[in-house]
Amino acid sequence: MSAKQRMVRSAAYLFRERGYSGTGFRDVIAHSGAPRGSIYHHFPGGKVELAVEAMRYAGDFIAAGTESAISEDPRAAMRAFIGWWRQVLLRSGFQAGCPITAVTIESHEEAPQLAEAAAAAFRRWRETLATGLVSGGCPPARAATLATLIVSAVEGATILCRAAKTTDALDDVATELEALVRTALDNATTPPPPTEAAET
Repeated sequence: MSAKQRMVRSAAYLFRERGYSGTGFRDVIAHSGAPRGSIYHHFPGGKVELAVEAMRYAGDFIAAGTESAISEDPRAAMRAFIGWWRQVLLRSGFQAGCPITAVTIESHEEAPQLAEAAAAAFRRWRETLATGLVSGGCPPARAATLATLIVSAVEGATILCRAAKTTDALDDVATELEALVRTALDNATTPPPPTEAAET
């Protein structure tokens, strides 16, 4: 892994715990082990450029894990998405959350590209989950709204879990989403009842 890749990955990790404002170049250098001064070489646009790359990395990483589960079962993609955040919470002792949310909730009027990068990552997660639902027979429009609900509910539950230092909120959300998605897929694959014209 190159020094640039290590710095991008480290920034994503640090954002999860400290947020954008709480993470400095020195922190990224120390965490990544990259040579001092290399950060300005690889990121001439400064911290904003690094943050954009870190959000893109986090978005791609989580989307890839979700995509790999789609072939197993339409619901497996959702379970993989939820399972990843559960793992992040437990492994960090509830100190880490979503790096993209961490950057988004801070005010960045002077750097609109941060909001654009966050929106792109969230959009990719929704599209990935929707693809899994469509593969199970869910109509595209319904799949899109369910995917938005999944991402929104899981992101919110992750914040609640960090505050309470328990996975209860995420576990509750997972149970409700599982039932909702199961119903949506069952309804999509159940043929409609015959009409009177068809019966005659």
